[in-house]
Amino acid sequence: MISYARQDAEEPSAAPPQAADDHIAPAPRVSVQAFCETMETATAVQAAGEDRRLSKAHLKIQMGGMAAAIEAYRSAPTPNVIILETEGRGDILAGLDHLATVCDAGTRVIVIGRVNDVTLYRELVKRGVSDYVIAPVNALDIVRSVCGLFSAPEAKAVGRIIAVVGAKGGVGASTIAHNVAWAIARDLALDSVVADLDLAFGTAGLDYNQDPPQGIADAVFSPDRIDTAFVDRLLSKCTDHLSLLAAPATLDRVYDFGTEAFDSILDTLRATMPCIVLDIPHQWSGWTKRALIGADDILIVATPDLANLRNTKNLFDLLKTTRPNDRPPLYCLNQVGIPKRPEINASEFAKAIESQPVVTIPFDPQMFGSAANNGQMIAEIAANHRTTEMFLQIAQRLTGRGEAKKPRKSFLPPFIEKLRAK
Repeated sequence: MISYARQDAEEPSAAPPQAADDHIAPAPRVSVQAFCETMETATAVQAAGEDRRLSKAHLKIQMGGMAAAIEAYRSAPTPNVIILETEGRGDILAGLDHLATVCDAGTRVIVIGRVNDVTLYRELVKRGVSDYVIAPVNALDIVRSVCGLFSAPEAKAVGRIIAVVGAKGGVGASTIAHNVAWAIARDLALDSVVADLDLAFGTAGLDYNQDPPQGIADAVFSPDRIDTAFVDRLLSKCTDHLSLLAAPATLDRVYDFGTEAFDSILDTLRATMPCIVLDIPHQWSGWTKRALIGADDILIVATPDLANLRNTKNLFDLLKTTRPNDRPPLYCLNQVGIPKRPEINASEFAKAIESQPVVTIPFDPQMFGSAANNGQMIAEIAANHRTTEMFLQIAQRLTGRGEAKKPRKSFLPPFIEKLRAK
């Protein structure tokens, strides 16, 4: 019998459009087979298969709709997910009854149809259909439907990965990543972890004044041991809401990794942490590119010179091409206003990138130097400074959240108490 995952799903006629910051968790390693009747739907499914959130899924597309699916599974096992496109109403129910006789237990079915009717939807749910999507569909509709099968409806939206990368070395990307993560944890009250991916020269341990005996290297060199309990032991507690997966910052070994070296670590963190901030080193390799493209939101840090402008433009172009169904990356300008240094004006920078910087952080060597040497965040030494507000602004944009509401202090209670005493 076909199983279904959404017993309490909403009826299609009341489904709201996707919000701008709607978070879609990626699908695990599953097999997906689609049986389409129109080339438009086949094209949409093909585009969905190229989305980063379905990068681990094995997708196969065939034409022929319901009839082709029934014929295919007479002598072959069914995949984890079947996507069926059908044109008529009566054909859907009769076809599903027939498909159930050749379908393996546990297979989930997504139906793409053109009939927007609540009664039909309820009949589909009774037959174990996991989701019903009304045509015409686009790639994001398919991504949302498939990924939604593997997200518990009652679970909180967890596992948002934020990648911070510098357009050039020495632009302060790590410093900004650590301060933004601090703002996410402290001001937005969101449990977060900073993963320092610069294993040879990472500075997260120094910036947070932590020297843990274990860190991310223990995980990446022991992929067979990675699970939730193992990763939890590697985390170093910085604050109530912020943990650190530190880099060893030693040169006793060479850190050459395969493209998928960090996949299991990030998958485990996604399952346990609402927010993961990746401090990605300025290098271009298979695993850094994979981590960047696979992130939910991206912040590029640049300084206002020509090399940074070129590199930021290249990163924007790459990410827009490889992530067509995601929000474009954000970027910020850092170290702006260095005395006697010729700089590209922020407006000219934005014109070339075709996007405005989320913030422009002024050059302040005294404040940033003091924080770095003391192992503190900017918010700890200058809580009311404009730069501290900028880090919070970046945190809000990356997470799609407003500042956590804090109780307002009032002068009335003490005043009332005095009156009562009198």
